[in-house]
Amino acid sequence: MVEDKKQITKTEVFSAYGQDDPLVLECGKELAPVNVAYETYGQLNQDRTNAILIFHALSGDSHAAFYHSSQDKKPGWWDFMIGPGKPFDTGKFFIICANVLGGCKGSTGPSSLNPGTGKPYGISFPPITITDMLKPQQRLVQHLGIKKLMAVAGGSMGGMLSLQWALNYPQMARGAIFIATAPTHTAQAIAFNSVGRYAIISDPNWNNGDYYGQEQQPLVGLKIARMIGHITYISQQSMHQKFGRKSYPVREANIDFFKEFEVESYLQYKGESFVRRFDPNSYLYITKAIDAFNLYGNYGSLAEALKPVKAKSLVISFSSDWLYPQAESAKIVKALKINGIDTTYCNIESPYGHDSFLLDLPKFKDTITGFIHSLGGQND
Repeated sequence: MVEDKKQITKTEVFSAYGQDDPLVLECGKELAPVNVAYETYGQLNQDRTNAILIFHALSGDSHAAFYHSSQDKKPGWWDFMIGPGKPFDTGKFFIICANVLGGCKGSTGPSSLNPGTGKPYGISFPPITITDMLKPQQRLVQHLGIKKLMAVAGGSMGGMLSLQWALNYPQMARGAIFIATAPTHTAQAIAFNSVGRYAIISDPNWNNGDYYGQEQQPLVGLKIARMIGHITYISQQSMHQKFGRKSYPVREANIDFFKEFEVESYLQYKGESFVRRFDPNSYLYITKAIDAFNLYGNYGSLAEALKPVKAKSLVISFSSDWLYPQAESAKIVKALKINGIDTTYCNIESPYGHDSFLLDLPKFKDTITGFIHSLGGQND
């Protein structure tokens, strides 16, 4: 539907698990009900073979493209990739994006009501993993009548979900795209997340996770967590080019501990905008799931772990990404090739760091377009 030249979409909710059919989590606990918030773009073809499942990153959600209304100022987070004539061409493909389990944008998470107490779960919400996040989405795909996806794709945490999907459901996707991701977290990446979580639980308004409905929320802790995380999303080069040591004029002889330098003001802005759209407890649960992600597991090698993968694969890294550097992508490529999987690898030159996958870069878009074409996804 086109409204005021803006492509309009809306978020739907699918009930994936009920009380008589609970979701059994990797930790052994059961969870019900479980809802999945999702959006779709484009049309599913008659034989239901043109669907592509997109996974979002930590701070993303199911609103991947288009607008919710003609009054919206910003479209979804991957609007430059999804739409007519774009790499995920909605004139040809049916695109699905769902908010992950544990999130705060309509899918069941810590802010959802616990049917046993009638109150939000808070930290009584059970531990979740990347595999747990996929189970409701797999049911969503089945609910839509899709037996096999054309592809799965995602960046950062979305790349981990894409990897795990290709591993857990090898017969359910012809292609898989892994962008700016890694087979497991390094100690450094865990350390950054750990400090962010500590900032949240140290906020006196966190109240052991029971803050829903309260006047005071642990927003300072979440803001600090986001500021720490954001530093890892951009490169030293892009930060230097954008801010350098630019500072604001000092009017008096007083010290400004927070916003003397422009980079400080930028991080404050990023933190403040994040707390308006994200739940602190969801941040805790999702970052723990990312830190726990480990494809090596008990297999001894990544190649052994990835043996079940069948999907033709595309691995993309960015030259200045120091959170998930090129070497991590190279490990995935090596393991897939050892297993004989048709794999394409592209390291894209970009000065913008990890967040490059969220930027409209021509080579990035061309690489995705070419890969989708190789799957036989073009109708021309």
